[in-house]
Amino acid sequence: MNTVYTLIDSPVGELLLTGEKTADGTTLTSLTMPDQPTVPADWRRDDEAFTEAARQLSAYFAGDLTRFDLPLAAEGTEFQQRVWQALDEIPYGTTTTYGALAERLGVPRAEVRALGAALGANPLLLVRACHRVIGADGSMRGYAAGVERKVQLLTHEGALQPMLG
Repeated sequence: MNTVYTLIDSPVGELLLTGEKTADGTTLTSLTMPDQPTVPADWRRDDEAFTEAARQLSAYFAGDLTRFDLPLAAEGTEFQQRVWQALDEIPYGTTTTYGALAERLGVPRAEVRALGAALGANPLLLVRACHRVIGADGSMRGYAAGVERKVQLLTHEGALQPMLG
């Protein structure tokens, strides 16, 4: 296994990017935020392997990029993969609800919890924008990196108005 990683500073804290090196470059397998899993001892740090991912993340946080274009290879069940791919269709600066996403995927109402669990297992935060899925009442339901970061990202994208403090 050629698992490599890098750490990138961002407005939402340090990001941990993990990938697999291939003959064609690096395929992104996860992007996690602070307070999430740490780096196993058998991974190797390789900042250069993530040059394009770092460039795109920088452009995203600068407001110049609204859609990521990176090779992705997150591991998950067939159902999780379907849910994660559907996240790619939620436009920047917008939100959708768990129910609307379930309807679009043909997930029965009784299985919406499974959809929520698949979102919670998304290993590619930011890149696969699960932060754009909110409660039907507009509430900020769970986010693996914390609801406060979800609010921060949605505010950055213009989907929420900044809070006056």
